[in-house]
Amino acid sequence: MGDSDAERNDNNPAENHHPELLDCCGGLNNVDYSKMDLTLLEELLRHIDCHDSSFCVAVIAIIFNPFFWNVVARWEHRTRRLSRIFGSPYLACYFLGFLIILLNVFRSHSMTVAMKAQARWEVMDRTDIFYSGVVLMVLGTVLVVSSFLALGFTGTFLGDYFGILMDEKVTGFPFNITENPMYWGSTANYLGLALMGASPVGLVLTAIVAVAYKVAIRFEGPFTEQIYQERSQRRKHE
Repeated sequence: MGDSDAERNDNNPAENHHPELLDCCGGLNNVDYSKMDLTLLEELLRHIDCHDSSFCVAVIAIIFNPFFWNVVARWEHRTRRLSRIFGSPYLACYFLGFLIILLNVFRSHSMTVAMKAQARWEVMDRTDIFYSGVVLMVLGTVLVVSSFLALGFTGTFLGDYFGILMDEKVTGFPFNITENPMYWGSTANYLGLALMGASPVGLVLTAIVAVAYKVAIRFEGPFTEQIYQERSQRRKHE
């Protein structure tokens, strides 16, 4: 290579180097968030009054319910106090299940009151969205009812924590579709109700329900597995 060629290469560094590739997602630092269109989200939030008492009551009910039954069930598993009070783990489980049903009825009522108290959103007030809500409610009801029939009362209402264990894991419908059909079926019901009512506050409350259930699953799943592992170990030693 001659001196003139070397000089040309030195004077054109772009020809000697490949263009630097952007990290795909690292991504997210390359995204210009200022150019995102948040008009729809802003419009949604304008229809929600977070200071409304009915909204606050609904949020408290949503968060309190799974917190309550997880705390009580773990306390029972550790102390067997409820079983001793009622003289039977089955009666104790029925008692807790009855309380959970009442709490869930109140949660549903408080969410319905909050949806009715706040404005509808014309963007959602459409026939196709209404019928999408109907479909979601039907799907959610199927998941909830079929889950209850597959597990029974004690299986549904934390009977494992009372020492009422199932012989084997349920893997048939609807558990072959989703791991927690009772929770996600309930969430689908609330989302369907929000769509049918063209309720923006209903969408927000449903999102809170989903987050609350997701957190509950993170605590319940491993603990339930631990209960069944303890039973397996006891059987091995017998």
